[in-house]
Amino acid sequence: MFLVVCPFLVLVFVFSYLPLLGWVTALYDYKPALGLGGSEFVGLQWFEILVSSRTQLEQIGQVMVNTLAMSFLGIATSLLPLFFAMFLNEIRATWFRNTVQTLTTLPNFISWVLVYMIAFSLFSTSGLVNTTLHDWGLITVPMKFLDTDQHVWLTMLAWSLWKGVGWGAIMYLAAISGIDPALYESARIDGAGRFQLMRYITFPHLLPTFVVLLILSIANILNNGMEQYYVFQNAFNREYIQVLDLYVYNIGMTGNSLSLATVLSMLKSLISLALLMSANAIAKRVRGTSII
Repeated sequence: MFLVVCPFLVLVFVFSYLPLLGWVTALYDYKPALGLGGSEFVGLQWFEILVSSRTQLEQIGQVMVNTLAMSFLGIATSLLPLFFAMFLNEIRATWFRNTVQTLTTLPNFISWVLVYMIAFSLFSTSGLVNTTLHDWGLITVPMKFLDTDQHVWLTMLAWSLWKGVGWGAIMYLAAISGIDPALYESARIDGAGRFQLMRYITFPHLLPTFVVLLILSIANILNNGMEQYYVFQNAFNREYIQVLDLYVYNIGMTGNSLSLATVLSMLKSLISLALLMSANAIAKRVRGTSII
């Protein structure tokens, strides 16, 4: 069994632990052309720069607000895949259930670049929605769905839900398949209806899975990813769409400060680890369920 698991342990080491050696660049004024050996050792200079510049702190403050807002909206809607799986499981027509599950799972396999192409085709000023509304005489000036700083967080949440609800429901459907059918049969004999079965049997059995996923979500509260926000960002919404991962990318790649980007990435990883341990401890105390 160890030989079966060994390749995956190697992958985890190579992609999750080996890159931690790159943290040493935070102690240098790293220049890619010179390499680490040719770059100047500056110690904790980049840490001092991070906290000494008021403009830098204000910018990071707005980035953190964006990051936490996106993450908390995601956590607040994390029950949607659970309820979607419960109602999907109640569909008796197998062909219809499989069709719905397939159609809601497919968006997960679409890259964010293609998602933005879909969004641009539909919601740009010359897109399908504006063209249709104009042809129907409902508007005279195109509505700006993408080129605006209004409701950016909710817009990003809507696209995330469209892309991920169906995929997130798969784990809950797997958990539902593991529930003992005798529980449902006993409840039906006692006169329980379909909603009572969902409330008193299905939902409680899905809670442990939800708690584990919630712990992981809290641990990754600073890890929003950058692909979605990178493709949707523009000059109008940049202030509200720039999350921490995108900010680190912009600092490192376009700001030519790989060392400062490394410092930010280090702090993000350490905070995420602390959040994981805290969420796990709370879950273990409240429900007796933990993942560590």
